Amino acid sequence: MVKEAVKHLEPYVPELTLEQLKQQKGLKKLVRLSANENAYGTSPDVAKALDKWHYADSNLYPDSNAEELREIIASQFDIKPNKLIFGNGLDEIIELLSRVILEPGDEVLDPEPTFSEYALHSEIEGAKLKSVPLDESGRIDLNALTREITPKTKMIWLCNPNNPTGTFLEPKAIRSFIAEVSKSVTVIVDEAYIDFTGNARDSVVPLTAEFENLVVLRTFSKAYGLANFRVGFAICSEPLIGYLQAVRLPYNLSTFAEIAATAAFKDQSFVAGAVKKIIDERQKWEHFLIKSGLPFYDSATNFIFFQVKGGDANALHEFLLENGYLLRNGLRKDWLRVTIGRPEDNQAVQTLITKFLGQ
Repeated sequence: MVKEAVKHLEPYVPELTLEQLKQQKGLKKLVRLSANENAYGTSPDVAKALDKWHYADSNLYPDSNAEELREIIASQFDIKPNKLIFGNGLDEIIELLSRVILEPGDEVLDPEPTFSEYALHSEIEGAKLKSVPLDESGRIDLNALTREITPKTKMIWLCNPNNPTGTFLEPKAIRSFIAEVSKSVTVIVDEAYIDFTGNARDSVVPLTAEFENLVVLRTFSKAYGLANFRVGFAICSEPLIGYLQAVRLPYNLSTFAEIAATAAFKDQSFVAGAVKKIIDERQKWEHFLIKSGLPFYDSATNFIFFQVKGGDANALHEFLLENGYLLRNGLRKDWLRVTIGRPEDNQAVQTLITKFLGQ
């Protein structure tokens, strides 16, 4: 009754809510710096736009084509509107791509470590995943990926900047890589964190006009501060975009999500301001980690991945949690990932780390 590929999979177990963790640890305050959420929230225009919506229309289905959102994104990126497909978060887009492209026995390449959902959906479709280690700088090793390509390779994932390392590849390097890849292989560049590089030219969206086998993913969950609304989108060309649209569920975005994403996208000044604050705080984190002697990867995101040698990462994670700050643990032995928070929270965590290290 159930296909073999999913019989061994374990169901997703969500982490405790902040309220549950606070009760468990006896805390009055708990700041989550583990999920790469935007500490500065979303544009005030989102609330204003939602307040204008007529609740009497609750009985009506949403705009399946997300026309207004589609048009403003297409205009911003200078692409044709029909090159866009929207999903209930990038989770749905990743699922759609895997469902449409992969068959049992196909091979999928991805970096290691990277976002875990690429592997999950490859497994669900019965494909063979080949993970390729990052280079010494924590960056995706494009040469190593190229060497692993076989006639069975169907899909390659590039999370850029990469999660959890935060490292970034220049568009020219990705272009050279795609030029060497067979057109039968779909290269997917996940740009969930691209806004935090601070340079719009760092995106490979323009390359979708040159390579039909390139798909670029973007999300409203990070820089736009709309993780709760679940809006992601992909940019790609025919014929793939047509197949994805054929498989996509017709009303996968609620009207609330479309309104919120549209308002957030229109307020680019808010996004730019939040990004600048995060970049400034990221630089302070880098200085602190250098001073503290804690190795880390150069980050182009709203988080930093750093090492606590000697097996103390778990102990530091627990120490910070007991003092009201939740970081991400378990992504790599002896490493922690910290989301860039507001200045006062960043300073508090750094003070606690210093105390833990006895400096």
